[in-house]
Amino acid sequence: MEKIQSLTEEQLAQIPAFVKKWLDIGLSSEPVNFEKAKESICLAYNKVGLKSPTKFLVAKGPLDAIRIIKEIDPNNTDSFKILNEMIYGNLDVSWISFYAYFQEIVGVKNCDILDGLKELSKYSGWVSVYEDVVIFQDRPEYIKMDERNLLHSETGPSIHYRDGLSVYSWHGIRIPSDWIENKLSSLTPAIAITWPNIEQRRAACEILGWARILRELNSVVIDNDYDPQIGTLLEVDIPDIGKEKFLKVLCGTGREFAIPVPPEMKTALEANAWTFNIDPNMLLDLEVRT
Repeated sequence: MEKIQSLTEEQLAQIPAFVKKWLDIGLSSEPVNFEKAKESICLAYNKVGLKSPTKFLVAKGPLDAIRIIKEIDPNNTDSFKILNEMIYGNLDVSWISFYAYFQEIVGVKNCDILDGLKELSKYSGWVSVYEDVVIFQDRPEYIKMDERNLLHSETGPSIHYRDGLSVYSWHGIRIPSDWIENKLSSLTPAIAITWPNIEQRRAACEILGWARILRELNSVVIDNDYDPQIGTLLEVDIPDIGKEKFLKVLCGTGREFAIPVPPEMKTALEANAWTFNIDPNMLLDLEVRT
């Protein structure tokens, strides 16, 4: 078998379009394409020497699939185990796309055993597979992400399935639903700064706003600029995290907010300039800031 030592310029040039194609498949919010999904799963069974299943069902999401499976097999009561036994359809593109690239673009042979799963990822969400029964799932009704392509929504679920299952995220961190849906009653500064999971704690503080959090902490003023739009550089000791610095500023609309800044910041002007990625002297020359 000939070994591949390197990719050609032409093969490398096709990577961006190939990545976009498979990202679009993985992030699709289309319902199941039932007929195409049936063809694909039968091909997957046949590729590993199994007979095609004869019964095909569609669930609206993971919760609906669990309900259907328990109706089919009343002895199967462990929902967590049922979830772990599913294959992931369009979410399997994280690894299927790797083999697809070398099969389709580079021309590597012997990847065709994955053809069924590769096609299935284009037409279905998660799938429960049994000897003669297959349960397809609709893909999420919607997926919301931030500018860094991390799961994120400030107004509701970041992932929502048609069966009601929802996932709440803040810049990629999984959070309790109440922090978004019932923020005013369920999330307080006291809860935020003492939350056991440190990543979720940071998310809680950002949801409430660092300006509000800082009012609850014993902050130390490092530097206070005469211009409120330059702001005040503060240092606080956050439980289990340690000392961190924040710039508290007044924006052009009169709203006060606080921004985490690097620990090496020594003045409010330096910290404010850091947020614009400019030299502090240039900031002084700006006539308008937003």
